[in-house]
Amino acid sequence: MEYFNQFPKMLYDIKGNNTVKVVPDIFRRIKIVNKIKGNISLIDNYDVEDGEKPEHVAYKVYGSTNYFWVVCLMNNIENVYYDWPLPSIAFEQYLKDKYTNPEAIHHYEKIQSSGKQIGDGPGDYSHIIECNSIDAGAGPVTNAEYERRIQDKKRQIRILDPKYLNFFVTEFNTLIRK
Repeated sequence: MEYFNQFPKMLYDIKGNNTVKVVPDIFRRIKIVNKIKGNISLIDNYDVEDGEKPEHVAYKVYGSTNYFWVVCLMNNIENVYYDWPLPSIAFEQYLKDKYTNPEAIHHYEKIQSSGKQIGDGPGDYSHIIECNSIDAGAGPVTNAEYERRIQDKKRQIRILDPKYLNFFVTEFNTLIRK
């Protein structure tokens, strides 16, 4: 099922020359209800592998690349160039383009003195706070490490359980046409 074929059609003057064409109404948006996103029985966690795209994930999970849009909707991916993890080669180029010295210090951080003080895994930095370099226990975080953390967070996505896919697609089609 082609994603944009699900959208209602509209007349649009693309060139501004009073010649209209029939196009999908891409201005329609459906927000996934937080009730669905928060329901653990409907959702599985998934770690995006290096170089994997939403189409690849959809094929692995749902058996078709046509459901890439479900992967994107479930994770608020509006632009795969900015919201999806970069492949390692593209990431290295991104670092070179963005920073004169990727190994320079981006900021300092330390474990917070109250509240949560231990992470729930290697990618959990919620127990750490930014601080000044002179604070006791402050440690440097390089530009590269800072950017890697952002990429690692993007790699952790949520997937709709395949047994709910047909219901989800039907519901989406109903809502998009309202």
